[in-house]
Amino acid sequence: MKIERLQDKVQVFERSSDNFMANSDVVVKNEFESIIKPETLYPVVDKLDLQLKWELPTRQAALGKLRSNLDTQSSIRSDFVIIEFFDKDPALAATIANAVADSYMTRRVEVESKQKESALEMLNKQITEQEQLRAQAQLKMQEAKTKAGIVGEWFSAGPNSTVPGAELRTTGDSMAVTREQAIFQADLDVETLSAEIGQLQTLEGDELVARAGGLKLDNANVAQMTGELQRLEVAREGLVNQGRGRRHPEVLANDSQITKYKELIAAAAKDHLAGLQNRLESARKRKEALEASNQDAKSELLGQQSAFNEYKTAKDDVTDIEAILRTLKTRYFETKAGLEIFKSPATIYAKAEPEGRPAKPNVALNLALGGILGLMFGFGLAFALEFMDTSIKSLDDVERFLGVPVLAVVPKNVGILHRATGFNPDAEAYRILRTNIEFNRKNRDANCITVTSGGAGEGKSTTLCNLAVVCAQGGYSVLLIDADLRRPSMHTHFDAGNTTGLTNFLTTNVRMEDVVVRTAVENLYFLPSGLLPADSAGILNSQRMSDLIEDAKSRFDIVLIDSPPILGVSDASVLANEADLTMIVVQHRRLPRQTLMRVKQTVENVGGTVLGVVLNNVDLRADSQYQYYTNYYTYYSPDNRPAAEGGKPKKRRKAAGETAPARTPGGDLF
Repeated sequence: MKIERLQDKVQVFERSSDNFMANSDVVVKNEFESIIKPETLYPVVDKLDLQLKWELPTRQAALGKLRSNLDTQSSIRSDFVIIEFFDKDPALAATIANAVADSYMTRRVEVESKQKESALEMLNKQITEQEQLRAQAQLKMQEAKTKAGIVGEWFSAGPNSTVPGAELRTTGDSMAVTREQAIFQADLDVETLSAEIGQLQTLEGDELVARAGGLKLDNANVAQMTGELQRLEVAREGLVNQGRGRRHPEVLANDSQITKYKELIAAAAKDHLAGLQNRLESARKRKEALEASNQDAKSELLGQQSAFNEYKTAKDDVTDIEAILRTLKTRYFETKAGLEIFKSPATIYAKAEPEGRPAKPNVALNLALGGILGLMFGFGLAFALEFMDTSIKSLDDVERFLGVPVLAVVPKNVGILHRATGFNPDAEAYRILRTNIEFNRKNRDANCITVTSGGAGEGKSTTLCNLAVVCAQGGYSVLLIDADLRRPSMHTHFDAGNTTGLTNFLTTNVRMEDVVVRTAVENLYFLPSGLLPADSAGILNSQRMSDLIEDAKSRFDIVLIDSPPILGVSDASVLANEADLTMIVVQHRRLPRQTLMRVKQTVENVGGTVLGVVLNNVDLRADSQYQYYTNYYTYYSPDNRPAAEGGKPKKRRKAAGETAPARTPGGDLF
């Protein structure tokens, strides 16, 4: 099915093609999404009676099933849409798919029709409003035209002018220029006359008479009188030069004539000044009259221009309203024609048909995807667990993070060696431990070894007990001291009492021979912990404890001291300082690496020397990398009989004979 790009709304004004295409793409996308809307699917539910056919309780449930089994696909580069429906009944699936397409087309036709009808009502309303506005604007234009005194439609400002009011503007402008020129000329006359009057008023007496010829006086005889005056003055000068005195009759007659002409010239200058003042007064009055006339003319012209502008604005309003009205009427008739000739909103190119074989499920694909996802999830989970597990998992981890060698790897579920009967392959791990201790001891006199761990329950006491048994079986005289004064357990491995032991030796004056007991294992002697004291760290950190260790080192080949966990209590730190070497027991995959690093640092901080690490409780079945440590245990067993994997603890039996004080009457331990 192809969705047609119909215009969803009526546009009154044109818009650009780019915006139209962008909006058109949005319309197609919205129409595609509307296929699965309830407005489209509810008619399908009702038409095909799907609620009853599917035996569902509500109409909404039928809609939900219809939407869940309906699949619509669209193309990015085209307007084609594929509608698919999945059902066990192929015929029903095809019917529903076709019904969905028909329902969409019907709904869209209804929506488009309602939109166009609403648009027609809106356009008709706007046309009515615009016609009313046009009538009001035309009335306003006629009033402005009458006010401006415009008789015709256009004014003429020349043979090629079609501008309304051009003659009014041209005539008014010409008259305004003429008035301005007249005012300018009057102002110039006033200034000229004022300058001449000022010049005359500054001249007096002989200076006025001397400059009268150049003042352009109104009296025409002034020039003649000025010439005669000059002649008389020259004649007088000649008389004086001839030796005539000032009182000579000829000189006096000449002076009389000079005085007469000067008075005549001065009188003419005064008359000229009075005439200039009269002309100045007239020029000023003329200027004032011109300015008043110009102001009135300007006011009249501005009034005419304002009236014309009002008319022109009203006429432009009428023109704009008529343009909008024409556009609205055009859209109205186009929309009305579109209702009568309606284009189909979609074109169906291929109807849905029943499939010959099931489309779902794709068993092969599902199995392949399930297998791939399962493997990915499994590998991811394994890597995640491995990444989050910060415990010690291998020998390399120990040597990399702690920087000490691994002395032995002890399998899981190893019991007490001296309680087992017959050949026990688990003892080989402790023989390896004994051998590595011998080779890693740099000083042969360093025969006092304490064993500690980071936490409780890591197999520290069991490891020390079995190591003591193996060393004793190897011919070493061994003293095993239970210095765990917090939770002693070593005495249970030898079925010995715990009422007398180390605490008695440290707090009283008893001798070592009185508290050390001989075990059923040859060459192995045991010093129990004794009753638990209130301050275990205090009595361990005493001179008597140091003396005990020195005495034991001189009497025995190997002295092994059991201690509590070093983290959390201070007893193990004291023993690590007193002993020559310290061995750390690490349970496989238990404590984090940082905790074990703290164990080593604690031993070194108190002055102890870390001999190495025993990796204990290793599950050989889960960690195949350790199996080569035990592959040869059973291979070299008597008659090549494989021992039980994992070294199950054998049935416990009591040690041969009761343990008793090691000292014979009147003798030493040896």
